[in-house]
Amino acid sequence: MYSLNSLPVLLLALVNTARCYSVVREYSGQNFFDGWDFYGSWDNLTNGDIWWLNSSQAYSQQLAYVTTAGNAVIKVDNTSNVPFNEKRNTVRVTTHDSYALGSLWIVDVHHLPYGCSVWPAFWSKGVEWPQGGEIDIIEAVNVMQENQMALHTNFSCSHTTPPTGQQLGISGTGQNGPDCSTGPGCTVLETKNNSYGPGFNTNGGGVWATQFDLAGVFIWYWSRGNIPASITGATSTSDIDLSDWGVPSASYPNTTCNMTENFQNQQLVMDITLCGDWAGIGVVYNATCGSSGPTGLCYNDNVVGPGSPRYDEAYFEVSYVRAYTTGTPSPTTLPFASGNGASAATTTGATGDPSVSPAVVTNKGFGRREMGNQGLALDLLMWTVLVGVLTGVAVTL
Repeated sequence: MYSLNSLPVLLLALVNTARCYSVVREYSGQNFFDGWDFYGSWDNLTNGDIWWLNSSQAYSQQLAYVTTAGNAVIKVDNTSNVPFNEKRNTVRVTTHDSYALGSLWIVDVHHLPYGCSVWPAFWSKGVEWPQGGEIDIIEAVNVMQENQMALHTNFSCSHTTPPTGQQLGISGTGQNGPDCSTGPGCTVLETKNNSYGPGFNTNGGGVWATQFDLAGVFIWYWSRGNIPASITGATSTSDIDLSDWGVPSASYPNTTCNMTENFQNQQLVMDITLCGDWAGIGVVYNATCGSSGPTGLCYNDNVVGPGSPRYDEAYFEVSYVRAYTTGTPSPTTLPFASGNGASAATTTGATGDPSVSPAVVTNKGFGRREMGNQGLALDLLMWTVLVGVLTGVAVTL
């Protein structure tokens, strides 16, 4: 039996089992968007009041571009005057490639979108949702001050006893929070400063790293001045070592979440939506943004009308996204949905050792990411309690 205080040491042992990773793909510079698909549809996933543009529209409207410094930008339209009953344009991109267990992803971000109605995310998903699982690496809404991380799964996966220093989101309320298959998933709030909002941007941004492994899912965050030397000194071709990273910000060990049952190969996604099933629901929106307009309604007071200054800060600016692997890929069969009516999938990747060896699999499938799937009533209850955790505001249903 291990004590709670010993968990950080155990986690370091888990994540450092595979210490050295090799680059398999870098998204950066003028070619950043070459490896991504643009969604090109209204938000039929989280019911946001937006259109995610296709690539030609996004480029022509300057909602996706690369700066003179070589940073990739995706943004919300802040120049149009949107009439009532219409939607505002923005962008969602998904990698062509998917990444198997044994992968590591690093994203260097200079600016995150924020503001009333704004809901940005950088996350991963299986080709099938929710069977293939989801990892939320960067996600927040409205004027939250902290980033929130989460897992979404379709099977028996939980997050019950985080190590000392990790603050549960929904899980900390007792409202079915440990169950990763609920609408909000099993969430962890970032405890380090400047992980979202104005503080993140004025501080020069920061870096997230995510280890997707048989041992579990582990997410680190560092603000600009605290990025480990192993990352600041890395190049687009060099290996990376985890030994100076310390304890992750969020840890989901396989002791309570079977990785091969809950996760397929993962595609990376970056998107911005507005309002929708989290940022726009009354209990969440009103807690911090209800007085920002005359109606108290997310769509009416934000999406409709002029885009500036409301959405002047609603953009991602990203230096790079790097995907890494360990070792040499070897074939195996992963029973992603064993006993749940879905057939096993054959891929290359995990061999059973914590230092698993993934392959990159090219595909262009889109999954669904829809918090409402598990029942809006339950989700509203859980988000209501989360509002109290995030803001300290007493909310009455």
